[in-house]
Amino acid sequence: MLRAITPPSLRAPFARYSHAIEVLAGTRLVFCSGQLGIGTDEVIPEGAEAQAALIFQSIAAILAEADMGLGDIVRINAYVTAREHMAGYMKARDTVVSNPPPASTLMIVSGFTREEFKVEVEVVAAKP
Repeated sequence: MLRAITPPSLRAPFARYSHAIEVLAGTRLVFCSGQLGIGTDEVIPEGAEAQAALIFQSIAAILAEADMGLGDIVRINAYVTAREHMAGYMKARDTVVSNPPPASTLMIVSGFTREEFKVEVEVVAAKP
């Protein structure tokens, strides 16, 4: 169903992600909107790692509704508000990504709707 594409002519990825993932025809796709680190109780954890962990819990719940799981993620777009938040985000991400790891982009942005948010993550998942 999925094939990681890493041409030998390219430098290895900087972190745990694939340069590309091929999704074969006949596969169901789910596109997740960007999720922020806020619980149903309206609490926003302080650190980027805690926010990212909560985000991936939310993504897991969304994917479960489509009979999918975190192992079905093929693409991650993540946004952090400062370089110092990258490590915490990546630590949380690396606990949930499967093999091969998904294609991934991480961007530093100026901010989100509320100042307390440090991380936002959107994903694409695929399953036969």
